[in-house]
Amino acid sequence: MPEGSEEKENFGANMELRVEGQENIDLGLEEKENMEFGMEEKGNGEVGSEDKENAGVIKDEDKENEGVIKEEGQEDRSSTTTLSNREVSYSGIASKKRKKCGKSSKLSYTCTGYWREDHGQPLFGVCVNTHIADPNQPVVFATVGFNRVSIYESVKGEGVRLVQCYADPDSEENLYTCAWSYDDETKRPVLAAAGSRGIIRLFSPASMTCIRNFVGHGNAINELKFHPTDPNLLLSASRDHALRVWNVKTEANVVIFGGVEGHRDEVLSADFDMNGERIVSCGMDHSLKVWDFNTQQIKDAIKLSYQTDVGAKKSFPTVLCHFPVHSTRDIHRNYVDCCRWYGDFVFSKSCENSIVCWKPGQLDPRNEKTGENDESTVIHKLDLKDCDIWFIRFSMDTSGKYLALGNRTGKVYAWNLDVEDPSEIRSTVLSHPKCVSTIRQTSMSRDGRVLLSVCDDGTLWKWEMV
Repeated sequence: MPEGSEEKENFGANMELRVEGQENIDLGLEEKENMEFGMEEKGNGEVGSEDKENAGVIKDEDKENEGVIKEEGQEDRSSTTTLSNREVSYSGIASKKRKKCGKSSKLSYTCTGYWREDHGQPLFGVCVNTHIADPNQPVVFATVGFNRVSIYESVKGEGVRLVQCYADPDSEENLYTCAWSYDDETKRPVLAAAGSRGIIRLFSPASMTCIRNFVGHGNAINELKFHPTDPNLLLSASRDHALRVWNVKTEANVVIFGGVEGHRDEVLSADFDMNGERIVSCGMDHSLKVWDFNTQQIKDAIKLSYQTDVGAKKSFPTVLCHFPVHSTRDIHRNYVDCCRWYGDFVFSKSCENSIVCWKPGQLDPRNEKTGENDESTVIHKLDLKDCDIWFIRFSMDTSGKYLALGNRTGKVYAWNLDVEDPSEIRSTVLSHPKCVSTIRQTSMSRDGRVLLSVCDDGTLWKWEMV
């Protein structure tokens, strides 16, 4: 259960979701008159802030820190605030320092708005639909928190628009994670979400319905990930110490990872590598484990899962995988709450104010000893401040050029990983005087130019690269 929030457990049998219709969709956000821009529109194009009493007014004490973008290790810099009829733009002043040679690794983002969901509960997850490849299309993303799943559209240079909102009939449900995929036949998007009840919901935004429910985990689900090449395979990481892979087309539970050499405590995060052949997982037992998803037994099970009829009375012969190909507790000394593949390397974080880049085994595979699977090589560390509580997760763009992570004081750290030498990587800190709550997760558009973050106070923040 995420730190700093109330734990709720209710494993009710009611599996239906209520879809909040388009006629009521404006009620899902705090802004009611001008939801698209997240601001209350004033007379002749003037844009006010969320606080109606001080609409359009920037207080003296806020001027110094308004929308500050700074580089790690440097003091806060003042910035200029420009008002237009479409947005409030918070632009940071670029650092005066320049590298003697090569391009700068510093990133520059501007805050284009923030919005608050009406339930007032923490938002634990946000996920951009990166399957939409057309750069001219709006960025579509989803947020989860409380018993709500909200789907938004974001237009470049503008705000966000709430498209759909789903609510679970059980008010005790608390959703932690969501993931996008698509139907391989119709090419329509699908969205999976799960949380404290351990039930996975699969939504079709096109038909505005919940089309599947997956029950199998014995406790809360902390993360969902779809396979990078097979849109029907869904990975789930759970508090019951196990990971499961599902075929969402046929509802078959294909594989369970856990058991003898599996995690000894809650699994908090998991990820497929770019080819979908390996899975990395991490959890409360301080360990990181790599699982082989390319064995012949698993390939046969996947093939068989497509031949299974939906709702078949005969249970599917689920593969049980008890032994990871790599396991280590040497990278972190506390809960490991987020892990992502980066080629053959792994980025992972704990409650230690850093993200660690490491490689399973030795840097040169030829030097590895046969039969040993617990040796790891640390490559680099990305340091940040005030990230010492668990269940704060980072994100990367599709190409792996950029990485972003929030902290418990409402700041977002962004790194440009597109450098020749890891020592050249520098963090850029994105801050706003009104964002002071813990940022639980970030998500980036395909090209990394749009950065979204969600907070414990129920707010959603949007930053755009400039």
